[in-house]
Formats: sequence, C-alpha cells, structure tokens
Amino acid sequence: MTIIDHINWERIRALSQFELQRLFHGRGFCFSDFSYINIDWLPPVILIILYKQKKQTWLNDLSLQLLTKMQSICFDVKSIQVQFRCRDFSPTQVLFGEVITDFIAQENNLYYKINLGTKQNYGIFLDMKNARQWLRENSKGKRILNLFAYTCAFSNVAIEGGASHVINLDMSKAALAIGRNNHRLNQHDLSKVKYLGHDLFKSWGKVQRKGPYDIVIVDPPSLQKGSVNIKRDYPKIIRRFPKLLNKGGLALICLNSPDLNFTFLEEVMQTECQEAKIIQKIMPEDHFINFISDHGMKCLLVKVND
Repeated sequence: MTIIDHINWERIRALSQFELQRLFHGRGFCFSDFSYINIDWLPPVILIILYKQKKQTWLNDLSLQLLTKMQSICFDVKSIQVQFRCRDFSPTQVLFGEVITDFIAQENNLYYKINLGTKQNYGIFLDMKNARQWLRENSKGKRILNLFAYTCAFSNVAIEGGASHVINLDMSKAALAIGRNNHRLNQHDLSKVKYLGHDLFKSWGKVQRKGPYDIVIVDPPSLQKGSVNIKRDYPKIIRRFPKLLNKGGLALICLNSPDLNFTFLEEVMQTECQEAKIIQKIMPEDHFINFISDHGMKCLLVKVND
C-alpha cells in the first residue's frame, strides 16, 4: 500500500476544505514503511514533513498523487511544499504551485497566522486540537494562565469560550506578537489578554502576583535546547500549583516528548504536589494514533486544592 492508500479520505472529505488538519501521521510508527513522514493540510497548502532523505522523483510523484486526490474531493490546493526535518535548519522546497509562506488558516472557526519556510514549527500544533476544544468548552468566566504560550492558540480558544482574563507567558516575544495578531484576527477583546515575555524560571513574581487562577495550562517545548529541560523543570512548575490555583482549580499539563510517558507526569505530581488529582486524560484525535501511545502527545487534566 502507498501513503495515499493509508489516508482516510472519508474523514478528510467530511471536514471543510478550509479546516487545518493532518492528512497522514506516519510518525506514530503505525505504518512501518512510512514512519519518516507526516503530511498536513494547511489550506491552501499541503505540507509534507520529511524526517528521512528521499529522492526528488519520489517527492514529485507523491506531490502529484496528493494533488490529484485532493482535487478529486474538490479541495483547492495552491501549493505543495516539503519541509526537510532530516536536514539542518529544516529547509522548505516548493514541489507544486505558488511560493506561499505567510497566510491565515482556520481551526473550528478561529483564525491563526501560519508561517512556512523560516522556522521548524509553523504556528499551531494540530495534535492539540482536542485539548483546545476542552478549554474552549470550559473557560467561561475563568481566569487563565497560559505558560509557554507560543502563538497563543490556547489563549484564543479561551477568550472565544468566554474566559474573563488570560495571561500568556513565553520567552519569545516574537511568538507572543503573533499570538496578539491571532486575537486581532478573531476580533477578541484585547483588554482581556496580557502577555509576559520572559523566562519563567528566572522570575515567578509577576505570574504569582497576577493570580490566583482558575486554570493553568502547561505546554512546554520538549526539544528546544537552552530553554526548558523537561526532567529538571517540570517538577518546578507542578510544585507551584497550590499557590497558582484557586481552590478546586484545574491544570492542563501537556508533554510531547517520546522519551517520557504518562508515568513520568504522575510520579512528578505525586512527589511535588500531592494535592493534585488526575481527573481526565485528553487524547489527540484518532488519526494521531501512535504504536506506543505514551510516545505521542500526553495531556492530563488535574484538579488542585479541592
């Protein structure tokens, strides 16, 4: 079977052509012949993410097959690009159509800025869609702290869901600026959103003074050298939950490290914050299936100070 044969085209067809979605998740290692590739639909761009070097003829053939199939279900593809995660600096090549690098795409009727060709990540993580949906449905009237906010996707769904206030913290002021623009794109009340562009581990003062919060979101980068060391730094965050959260407050803790599993999170909570009780696992959408479930995205909903 080819990659095209493994894609669930009925699932794709059932969604709007304007909806961000993963077409093929090879990195879950459920398709042994294609564990080196993911394919995302970022309307109007198909992005092939390649973790192993392949011949140009193979890429050209895959591009043509994807274009033909997407056109057959009436999706308007304007560009097909490949990002070489297998090369230094993850360069991008256009295989078909226009050179499209900066554009707006949508998820669940919210708009997000997408950037291709300059950085490894393009602005939103698709495997977090279910976690974002949970927050959107549970944020009404809540004060929310969004740690490692990146481009503020969690903040956008929280405000859309009726949150009274969101504080976004990230070391990257450039990422927070994109997050601010995402809020503008979605016509949100900007007075409800604040941004802190600094290193959390150098100063907890501002974060704690603006609390306590009803919901804390913890979604640190797992592979970013020099910013966060998961094994060292996650315990520092979890031990502060009792001070950060109101009585009965919730923490959404996320981890996307294949080398660390749910047990790691559970053991850190047992050691650092015995007041924390796991109440729910929030799993990614079914097409993000992983051969070893603990190797994929891990999200736990935790209640503190109950």
